[in-house]
Amino acid sequence: MRLLIVEDDKKVGRFLQKGLEEEQYAVDVCRNGNDALYYASVNEYDVIILDIMLPGKDGVTVCRELRGKSVLTPIIMLTALDSIEDKISGLSEGADDYLTKPFSFDELLARIRALMRRSQEYKTGVLKAGDLEMDPVKRTVTLSGQAVELTGKEYSLLEYLLRNKGRVLSPTRIVEHVWDMSYAGDRNIVNVYINRLREKIDRPSGRNLIQTVRGHGYKIEESHDI
Repeated sequence: MRLLIVEDDKKVGRFLQKGLEEEQYAVDVCRNGNDALYYASVNEYDVIILDIMLPGKDGVTVCRELRGKSVLTPIIMLTALDSIEDKISGLSEGADDYLTKPFSFDELLARIRALMRRSQEYKTGVLKAGDLEMDPVKRTVTLSGQAVELTGKEYSLLEYLLRNKGRVLSPTRIVEHVWDMSYAGDRNIVNVYINRLREKIDRPSGRNLIQTVRGHGYKIEESHDI
């Protein structure tokens, strides 16, 4: 899944980016309010981690303007301020959660996952396509009841396909969401990982869950025989 970090402190931003990437999130980072508005308006994110004290437009203003543009991505506000008034200000402008610095990285992870579960797109719980099941909370995948071992990127790609079941996703869109906007490698990387998933999911089951739509991209559907 893809996250946006808006943090003007480079050290904090790098720490959060590294930690979240280790958890297999694709992460973009910007350091001022104006860039945050642009990034969040033109890209698709699952959660935005937004510092309040920013150069340019502050985080509360960014949150208010994003909601005014109907950008409904869940937002976690970060701040060194811990007064009730500051919290009320951020939440009243549309933030979904609030963390006061310093905070535990484990707590941030828990809040990110909780927001994903609560948001409309994630209320389905276990994701399914035929006899393939993914539990995003436990981070497990099973095929006909048998565990499927996936690498981090394989898991992220499969989750993105399952959350968009039936929709054709272009390689560019997949790279931006599963990797991040700074990835400058060959777009063929998507095909490489699609083939890895097919080896672990389609071939053992004898079905064609992961489909290529020639000239457009990939999608996952209910099972079809290979």
